[in-house]
Amino acid sequence: MHNPYRTLFAAPGTGRFALAGVLARLPLPMTGISIITLLAQLRGSYALAGAVAATFVLTYALLSPQISRKVDRYGQSHVLPVVTTVSVVGMALLLAAAWRQAPAWTLFAGAALAGFMPSMSAMVRARWAALYRGQPRLQTAYSLETVLDEVTFIVGPPLAVGLSVAVDPLAGLLTAAVLLALGVAALVVQRGSEPALHPLDPGDRDGSAIGVAGVRLLALLMVAMGVIVGTVDIASVAFADQRGAPGAASAVLSAYAIGSCVAGLVFGATQLRVPLHRLLLFGGVATALSTLPLLLVDSIAGLAAAVLVAGLFFAPTMIVAMSIVERLVPAHRLTEGMTWLLAGLNVGVALGAAGAGQVVDLIGARAGFTVALGGGALVALTALWAHRRRPAHTPAISLQPASTHVPSAGSDQ
Repeated sequence: MHNPYRTLFAAPGTGRFALAGVLARLPLPMTGISIITLLAQLRGSYALAGAVAATFVLTYALLSPQISRKVDRYGQSHVLPVVTTVSVVGMALLLAAAWRQAPAWTLFAGAALAGFMPSMSAMVRARWAALYRGQPRLQTAYSLETVLDEVTFIVGPPLAVGLSVAVDPLAGLLTAAVLLALGVAALVVQRGSEPALHPLDPGDRDGSAIGVAGVRLLALLMVAMGVIVGTVDIASVAFADQRGAPGAASAVLSAYAIGSCVAGLVFGATQLRVPLHRLLLFGGVATALSTLPLLLVDSIAGLAAAVLVAGLFFAPTMIVAMSIVERLVPAHRLTEGMTWLLAGLNVGVALGAAGAGQVVDLIGARAGFTVALGGGALVALTALWAHRRRPAHTPAISLQPASTHVPSAGSDQ
């Protein structure tokens, strides 16, 4: 039986850079929760912990597209070591300030510097794009990367909390800093798979990928999808707590991630030839409809089933969005274009968590899921808008088995 994922790794070096990418992207989901756990234990203030963690998230969301823009212009091996050093120094400053009970402003300064963390998901996707551009295997690669993103967000936070609580309050953030340094170093030394630099168009020297209307729409769509994720996180925890089973929240959230992972893997292995904008419209509408059952749940088991269904449409919709960006932006803006989508997702998660938290406090856990309903409606409207703005000849997504020709990891695709 044909296995598209085995074919994906037939090119030399692909397994090495994929593994380095997993290692390097773990620190992102670990850092925010590590900051909260660290400061809650050493400073005794969740308000301070939340504000410092929010500083990191906001800085990362604002800076990561700019960092990726520099990567597109100067290359991963030139930019990533510099910004990674800044991020690690920021984490070290935050750790030292928390340990020595330094003034609060030093914590915020450390969090802001830590936000120089590059978008490693975009870096690895750019390597796949350089290797398989124009081939069916690229969508399979995007499917795999979306699943790996989910896996890191499943593994990262529990790992960070476990280290901070069971070992030492400093251990979670310290581990994130070490993993970031090691993962980035392991990636940048693999020069053979690094995307080649493309000459800039004379009139595009100061342009940005976000200047492309389609990219802005897709970034907005990812913000809306992030709102759903952030709402599910907060409202599920509150729902389980109100039902007297706070530990069940982890099972509920795992169901969401499992649904997304399974759907992503199946989508990447499915043989389809459907216009991308049509797939995006279907995914957007299905995502919106999948939030409706969240309003009807009255048990932990029912909630787990509802979020499992909701998760089924997350990964495929994100994969299609990434595929569209790969076609919308020129090659010398690709990393930046993908990073805008990932940054939008992170912003949406923060907005959804904040909004759902307010509703939960005022009305109750079940009402908190209405924020996800709003996010779903925005997803559907944005997908419809993108569909109506599609070009006259829309490319199709082809997930059929690729040819037996396998390019070398260092070739210019």
